[in-house]
Amino acid sequence: MLTLASKLKRDDGVKGPRTSNPASDSTRRVSIRDKLLVKEVAELEVNLPCTCKVNFPDPNKLHYFQLTVTPDEGYYQGGKFQFEIEVPDAYNMVPPKVKCLTRIWHPNITETGEICLSLLREHSIDGTGWAPTRTLKDVVWGLNSLFTDLLNFDDPLNIEAAEHHLRDKEDFRNKVEDYIKRYAR
Repeated sequence: MLTLASKLKRDDGVKGPRTSNPASDSTRRVSIRDKLLVKEVAELEVNLPCTCKVNFPDPNKLHYFQLTVTPDEGYYQGGKFQFEIEVPDAYNMVPPKVKCLTRIWHPNITETGEICLSLLREHSIDGTGWAPTRTLKDVVWGLNSLFTDLLNFDDPLNIEAAEHHLRDKEDFRNKVEDYIKRYAR
């Protein structure tokens, strides 16, 4: 099977003069994003948190993959949460687009899948937003941490969930567990 990695190796091994045919150049040319992704995906697979799994539906499209986070502690323990990650052409100057595919009761993730994680912001006042030095590993570790140490009730995206936690922690826990049973198994 041809994968993007094998294509890059084959293209790097091509020697000799380039043809001036634009069609043949465009079929051989690999974007900067794709070259970065080959390196970053290899690094990610070595440094993946034990609570995470990645799935590339098409090994030739490293710019689109799914992440499963299965927290082993805290409110969300026992749940299985799916994320869709799409890396735009302008990567690494812009962050990947991430959406939570699993319905969840969480202060930093809306029920429709929007995510509040500073490193996914293109511009951030506090300086913790996206920077070209960040990698997919940072994104995966950040998403994983939303279920533990980055769980933030003070700056929520889902205000209703955050207020629910402030009002009644036990009822909040019960609702999280109900969502896990209904949507995250």
